[in-house]
Amino acid sequence: MVAGHLQEKNGMYYAVLSYKDSGGRRRQPWISTGIPAQKGNKKKAEQALAKVRREYVAPAVAVGDGEISPDMSFADFMETWRVIIRSSVAPTTFCSYSNSVNKKIVPYFRAHSVTLAGLQARHLQSFYLHELQSVSASTVIREHANIHKALKYAVRMDLIPFNPADRVERPRPEKPLGNYYSAAELETLFEVSRSHKLGLFIQMAAFYGLRRSELLGLRWDAFDFEQNTITIRHILTEIRVDGTSQIYEADRAKTKSSLRSLPLVGQFKTQLLDLREQQERNREICGNSYNQQYLGYVFVDEMGNIFKPGHVSDSFGKLLKANGLRHIRLHDLRHSCASLLLKNGIPMKQIQEWLGHSDIGTTSNIYAHLDYSSKVLSASTMESALKLPELNLTKSWD
Repeated sequence: MVAGHLQEKNGMYYAVLSYKDSGGRRRQPWISTGIPAQKGNKKKAEQALAKVRREYVAPAVAVGDGEISPDMSFADFMETWRVIIRSSVAPTTFCSYSNSVNKKIVPYFRAHSVTLAGLQARHLQSFYLHELQSVSASTVIREHANIHKALKYAVRMDLIPFNPADRVERPRPEKPLGNYYSAAELETLFEVSRSHKLGLFIQMAAFYGLRRSELLGLRWDAFDFEQNTITIRHILTEIRVDGTSQIYEADRAKTKSSLRSLPLVGQFKTQLLDLREQQERNREICGNSYNQQYLGYVFVDEMGNIFKPGHVSDSFGKLLKANGLRHIRLHDLRHSCASLLLKNGIPMKQIQEWLGHSDIGTTSNIYAHLDYSSKVLSASTMESALKLPELNLTKSWD
């Protein structure tokens, strides 16, 4: 008989069991007794717990050993699926899947004791409604995407006859509304950050609308100082693998469209050449103490250490607060760039290419509400095309 104890959750008594699976991993499934956690019900709940402990048969499936079965719990299946796909997706994608599976999906479904074969659309719908109480619709949509992909794999492996996630009403996506700085606010930001270690980083983020990972991934070989171009083709970000934070570098961008070349303007050219010369001097002075791991990267400190993504965002927020500037996220400098381009009449298609969006629909969804100039042009066009007569308005309804 497996060990177990009672636990109250959401006004109900649950039997929380404890055993080791065939792989030696500790399992603690939560099984509802169906008894409300009210005065006078404790003895009845204890009897239910004893019954559950006597009758419970632990699944013979060890998570992570590659064995999957329709009779395994859905929580175990999601953990196994996460292990299975690890080698077939990018590390950043795997970390995103892992966070969703480990922190949200598995705990919820382990508490509800649903098997893979027994999973129904109503179970998923209840999970999404539960999540919407504490997270955004966009987060739930990502969780749904993970579940759908995992269940699609289960169908392909003949574990279940159809994908129950196909029958669920997923939340309506929220229309993204990026915050942004005006030109005057950006000029103030540039002024207060002139002597800050992130000064050049901030200027390039706002001018080119680059993502944080694209800026941190800039290496000196991305610049052609003769042709005056910047080529965005490398990223650097921070991921969490098995509970440990790691710097992730890749010769790829977010999408194919993210691989792009942009003109290098004179002001940045001068600052970058000065920075490269300073880094060479730092390397000579520091000698063996200089960090050799990130040689060739633009945004490193005096000792050659890479600027860490989280620290960059935190430092940006502190800079704004210290100088009394309105709070925005670092990523909102990208939105600020787009808003200035729109305000100055740059077509949406060109903004898409400048920002490196995969399609113009992405650009339009984010920035269409800012494109007032195109509406003015549309109104002028209609006014020219249609000659509106003066109306003979009467003063009564006769």
